[in-house]
Amino acid sequence: MNIRQSYREAAVQGASPVELAIRLYEQMIEDLRQVSNAIEKGDIRLRTNRIRHALLVLGYLQSALDFERGGKVAKDLDHFYDVLRGNLVQLQFHPSRRGAAQLITDLVLIREAWIEVDVTQKSAEKAAAGAKPSAVRPYSGDDSDHVPMNWQG
Repeated sequence: MNIRQSYREAAVQGASPVELAIRLYEQMIEDLRQVSNAIEKGDIRLRTNRIRHALLVLGYLQSALDFERGGKVAKDLDHFYDVLRGNLVQLQFHPSRRGAAQLITDLVLIREAWIEVDVTQKSAEKAAAGAKPSAVRPYSGDDSDHVPMNWQG
């Protein structure tokens, strides 16, 4: 197993569902960057492989949608994924660096929205953790084992 693969697997194991979604978007963006390079070089095999991989990632994202709990957001993402799938197939049959760039832009915008969700969730978790009683008691001034510190910064 190569080092890059090991690192990616370790990063995924500790990731939240939102972090996984972000990573999957990043993978599709990288796939499309390689598609763009393959189009420029005329490398049909690489273009086909990267589009196929982006379609697999897209299928994974779409299959994970929870329409009961996700409501309108899940429906909107489902529609976005359907359109994206069609555009990826179109890109395979009508290769265009401009088309690849547009798909990258669309994916970056959605990835940024997921990043905002991640930041919001982490902030809420920190706030909730801060509201819990602390196991560390504040210094009351009468601890016999307290060592005074003379900090001159």
